[in-house]
Amino acid sequence: MVHPATTDWPRTVPEAEAIQRRLAPLADLTGPGPAPAAVRHVAGLDVGYPTAGDEVTGAVAVLDADTLAVVDRAVVREPARFPYVPGLFAFRELPPLLAALDRLTITPDLLVCDGHGLAHPRRFGLACHLGVLTDLPVIGVAKTPFTGRHDPPGPERGSWTPIVLDGEVVGRALRTRYGVKPVYVSQGHRIGLDDACAHVLRLTPAYRIPEPIRQADRLSRGR
Repeated sequence: MVHPATTDWPRTVPEAEAIQRRLAPLADLTGPGPAPAAVRHVAGLDVGYPTAGDEVTGAVAVLDADTLAVVDRAVVREPARFPYVPGLFAFRELPPLLAALDRLTITPDLLVCDGHGLAHPRRFGLACHLGVLTDLPVIGVAKTPFTGRHDPPGPERGSWTPIVLDGEVVGRALRTRYGVKPVYVSQGHRIGLDDACAHVLRLTPAYRIPEPIRQADRLSRGR
């Protein structure tokens, strides 16, 4: 599942930024992505940080796409390999997430990660990096905006406004619950923005955050 580029791990900020620029063109942002009916298993990915020390916990929860029941899970905790630098979180979070993905017994049809994809200064956030390294369809869903500008979407569930960076649409602020703060959706790999938002709405029947990410968050905190 894992691309050989995972061995290309940086030690400095310039090295990490250079890797992002080199890999960014490999993210497939053109296709519509898997149709909802074709997605049997969807994985949520999240990373937890302990209150002390410099460790990261990568958690993956695989859900049945129809029932949203958890059918597989994996957790990996290890020392962080890169410092805490905005825009380069992937280099801290990818190692345990990739290790957790490799421990799964079910290969998911879609990954939904807590983070950004195209909505990134170098157009290569965590969701894009995950997609390029695994070649699985990936959606980035973040709780807070990171870059670009957007207007507030309407209060209704499903309302959205574009996130625009340097004149380019890089994602959407999407309302998943009536009157509740939106989430920030951006493409990662092998999926279009329309389909990404449709999947996110399907995966948020009761809460603001997609259920796969909610379950991964619980795992990352030992719940």
